[in-house]
Amino acid sequence: MKTNLSSQIKLDRIPRRYYDPQGEIELTALTREERVYTRIFETVDDGSDYLAEQIVKYINRNVNAKGKCVMALGAGTSTHSAYRRLIELYKEGRVDFKNVIVYNLCEFFPLVPNGPCTLDRLKEVLLDHVNIPSKNIHTFDHAVTKENMYESCKAYEQQIANAGGLDLVVCEIGPSGTLAFNEPVSAFTSLCRLVLLSPETRHNVGSDYNCEDVPSNAITLGLANICSANRILTMAWGENRASIIKKTVEDPANPNVPASVLQDHPKAKVVVDLPAAEELTRISQPWKVTSCEWNDKLIRRAIVWLSHETGKPILKLTDKDYNDWGLGELLALYGSAYNVNIKVFNDLQHTITGWPGGKPNADDTYRPERANPYPKRVIVFSPHPDDDVISMGGTLKRLVDQKHDVHVAYETSGNIAVGDEDTMRYIMVMDKIAKQFGIDTPQYLQKSEEIHKYMGEKASGAVDRPDIRYLKTKIREGEASIACKYIGVKPENVHFLRLPFYETGTIKKGDLSEKDIDIVRDLIVSVKPHQIFVAGDLADPHGTHRVCTDAVLAVIDEQKDEEWMKDCRIWMYRGAWAEWEIDHIEMAVPISPEELRFKRNSILKHQSQMENAPFLGDDDRLFWQRAEDRNRATAQLYEGLGLASYEAIEAFVEYHPIREEQPKEEQQ
Repeated sequence: MKTNLSSQIKLDRIPRRYYDPQGEIELTALTREERVYTRIFETVDDGSDYLAEQIVKYINRNVNAKGKCVMALGAGTSTHSAYRRLIELYKEGRVDFKNVIVYNLCEFFPLVPNGPCTLDRLKEVLLDHVNIPSKNIHTFDHAVTKENMYESCKAYEQQIANAGGLDLVVCEIGPSGTLAFNEPVSAFTSLCRLVLLSPETRHNVGSDYNCEDVPSNAITLGLANICSANRILTMAWGENRASIIKKTVEDPANPNVPASVLQDHPKAKVVVDLPAAEELTRISQPWKVTSCEWNDKLIRRAIVWLSHETGKPILKLTDKDYNDWGLGELLALYGSAYNVNIKVFNDLQHTITGWPGGKPNADDTYRPERANPYPKRVIVFSPHPDDDVISMGGTLKRLVDQKHDVHVAYETSGNIAVGDEDTMRYIMVMDKIAKQFGIDTPQYLQKSEEIHKYMGEKASGAVDRPDIRYLKTKIREGEASIACKYIGVKPENVHFLRLPFYETGTIKKGDLSEKDIDIVRDLIVSVKPHQIFVAGDLADPHGTHRVCTDAVLAVIDEQKDEEWMKDCRIWMYRGAWAEWEIDHIEMAVPISPEELRFKRNSILKHQSQMENAPFLGDDDRLFWQRAEDRNRATAQLYEGLGLASYEAIEAFVEYHPIREEQPKEEQQ
């Protein structure tokens, strides 16, 4: 059972030599836009393995040289996978922590009972699992006050100096380019101090620690303290970090991006996976730094980029434009700008269709979906109970209106995203109608009293009781059912899978298991769909989309040789965080102004996910606003390239099941 296939979604378009060059000459050429040493790995696991090996190497080297290794460690979520691998190496006997001295990189202020604590998190993910003596673990004075903060910070710096200074710093690069709690505009010369946390950081902390009351302040080692270390290892994973990695690694150093201070450190390393590296020049625009391995997708990306840079639609690009912007290779391959222009224009034109399920009795030679069979059986998998309408509400409506047999499968309950206020609203309505509807039984009245008491005393970040989670689940299911009815999906085709991995009651979820995959398999095999729509939006900050997608892809991989599966196409959509890059888009479904309003109304059926939803992220726009802006931006991109003008477009990429290469004997 393959449970990590989502990590391979993008690998088919990036030649390995771009991110893992062999030889110093090629490395120098490819990285000439990069101002800090950067390693790119295919997956988070690969990057974490490398980081753990590096940490082990530095520990052993320093212990052998001087009898100890002094480290400052961060506890950000990106570090956790590296720490897990480091624990494995410790258990294998590859490293000993008895001579390691650890300093906490930053801490919340003030610390409150049941509140977030970086030292506790650091112990949970690493220190409690290795043989580091407790006397070697140092953190900021928990009794510090604002009045003696300056002296306490200086004392902490002196502790580090007395230990011989930092040999190694390990931390993540935050979403806004933070190192530790050094927020944007932090001076590169900053030292240990009290800082004010930005709303974005506090929101992320609240999500990471599953708490509502996040302190406004924190104590952190400054950028100068971090850069005083002999070596620095930093990391970032996922496409939602791609923009900040580009600013950190390639743009000029700027206090607005604290991590860009790494450019001035001779022994700093930035470690990222391919999605986090996707905006770096050698990945996104390799023609600027090397001779390219041209394929249809890379050609499309290059011409779209050239059109944007010149401000011209595709069909107006000239030979001079190609030569002036470094794309002369394409002229040599195709003979003229006209030939390339026509190829890419037609390629993009053929992605556009108003028939996402295929147009019956039509020539489908240049259509993204086949005409037959018609009508098709379709399953739309939605990780949360609103991702279907947020991501592809217009397409979903088209599929229903065009008489396909559409099923919608909500993979998780989404109960953790229901606020306590929304929950109590439903309880109070039930209280009001209990007598009128004859449900004011002793059992109900007792349960209502228990819930009122519990919710009134509930501590910030506390895990909900099972009955509260059940109620929140039913709220999400009710909203999803109403939205499906509004769209026209038959009630019997609405499936609430409630995958077990999600049901922890906390933001931190369990691992994907056979139980989850069994549930997904049962639905897919029972329907035997001709189309599957699945979330390809891996920028979900809490990973639920990725796990849900992995569950579906695991079943597809298992069933790929079945006859019915050979006639099934898998389309990936994206949600509220990002859109497919235009070189990936294989099906673009236009949406009229009326259909866009219909989509908005579908999203608004999910009332618990409006203003009070806890997972809106660092984007102030509501989900319906993000969806509309994203869909309009895609339409404007097509229009700017010289194609038809639409109000909005929803975009999709086809997923092809990965097939193992046969041994040569079998091929013969």
